[in-house]
Amino acid sequence: MIRTKNVRKRGIFQFGWEIGRIGLATEFNFLSLSLLSISSVLASDSCLPFLTFLLFHPSSSSSSSSSSSSLFSQLLLIPFLTSTSSPIIMSFRGLRRQNTLSAMGVNEHTKKTFSELQRKKMYRYVIFKVDEKKREVVVDKIGNPAESYEDFTAALPDNDCRYAVYDFDFVTSDNCQKSKIFFIAWSPASSRIRAKMLYATSKDNFRHELDGIHYEIQATDPAEMDLEVIRDRAQ
Repeated sequence: MIRTKNVRKRGIFQFGWEIGRIGLATEFNFLSLSLLSISSVLASDSCLPFLTFLLFHPSSSSSSSSSSSSLFSQLLLIPFLTSTSSPIIMSFRGLRRQNTLSAMGVNEHTKKTFSELQRKKMYRYVIFKVDEKKREVVVDKIGNPAESYEDFTAALPDNDCRYAVYDFDFVTSDNCQKSKIFFIAWSPASSRIRAKMLYATSKDNFRHELDGIHYEIQATDPAEMDLEVIRDRAQ
């Protein structure tokens, strides 16, 4: 069924292309516009090559009547091009929706909470989430300094994406106590595709707001952010 529909649309696409070419050669622009209306109903994207011919292809005739006819045809196309259901307008809407994915802001409470972890050691970890309604990254969960790394990983959702920062304390081979802050981009395989895209496109902007991160880890399953992975990176 799908294959038959695609073949049908390709046929209409070629039909629109030929009608555009013939319409220009014979100056039968009114007939061409009528056929354009039919083809646009049958397959909205099939009329695009025809539009290209009518709008941008130079006419072979140089007579004033021919120029007037071509100009009038182009003016008649303006309502179609500016219609909210036009495939051209719909394409720009799609681009606008994609661009809004990376426009997430970071509120002051989020920045303050990270600063409290980094400078005052008030938290062991902070988990952040993207609030699409507010269009910003907000604090989701916090962990007190006594919580372990296992407590942190258990606080992450199994089927949704999150950002997180973890303050990892360790002792070096020289018996020195140190601390490193990890930024973790959690994107499990079971999460929604839109969520993966949203968090991926917003990550760099959010990461830039967190001054003082030592290491970054991107994980799609717990094994990629295991405690041993954290320990090896810190060393």
